[in-house]
Amino acid sequence: MLSILPTYLSVLVGGAQALLTVRALRLIRIFRVLKLGQYTSEASQLGRALSRSRQKITVFLAVVLTMVLVLGSLMYLVEGPQNGFTSIPRSVYWAIVTLTTVGYGDITPHTVMGQLPASVVMILGYGIIAVPTGIVTVELGRSSAGASPGRGCARCGQARHDDDARHCKRCGERLG
Repeated sequence: MLSILPTYLSVLVGGAQALLTVRALRLIRIFRVLKLGQYTSEASQLGRALSRSRQKITVFLAVVLTMVLVLGSLMYLVEGPQNGFTSIPRSVYWAIVTLTTVGYGDITPHTVMGQLPASVVMILGYGIIAVPTGIVTVELGRSSAGASPGRGCARCGQARHDDDARHCKRCGERLG
C-alpha cells in the first residue's frame, strides 16, 4: 500500500510529487520474490548484536571525535593557512578524511612537521576501521555460541541447548 499510494496522491494532490521517492519501498517485495524471508532471524540476530554493542560503539565514536578535533587543531597550528589549513573546521575536515582513509587530496600537509602527524593519522585510520567491526563480531559470537536455531524451549524460553539435547536444561520440558 505504501509503495502504490504516492503515485495516486501525486495525480490527485498537487505538490505531492516528492512522495514518489517512497516508491522505492517496492524493492521490499524482492524479499518475497527471492524467498529471503527465511533470513530474517539472522537479521534480527545482527540487530541484537548491534544493540548490545551500542554503548561501546558510542564511547568509541566519542574518542574518535575527540581525536579528530585534537588532530585537526594540531594540523592547523603546524601547517597554517599558507598550506591550505585555513581554519580549524577545515583542518578537522582534513582529519576526518584522512582518518577514514578516504583521502580526497584537496588538503595535504606540505611541511615535514605536518607530514609526520599525517602519517600517524593514516595508520590510526586502519585501526579505527577494525575496532567497531571487532566489537560487533564479539557480540555476534556471544549471541550464537552454543545456540541451535529453532531449539528454544516453549515453556521457559531458554534458547541455548546442546545439539543432542532432548529436554530443556532449565525446566526439563521436551524440546520440539
